[in-house]
Amino acid sequence: MKKVEITDDTGKKIKVDIKKFKKHLDEYHLNGSSIHEENGHYFTIDQKFRNKINNLYEQE
Repeated sequence: MKKVEITDDTGKKIKVDIKKFKKHLDEYHLNGSSIHEENGHYFTIDQKFRNKINNLYEQE
């Protein structure tokens, strides 16, 4: 389990398990734009955000 730090929509940082986070995005937020909540933090999921997560995943 590798935790990485990402920034939510308000600028606050949160550590997430990159494998679980990417898996969730691939299952539930694969296309378009949507909002994801993670432990009280909100993220706008769009292609730019998915690309960022994919890059962090590949660096693992």
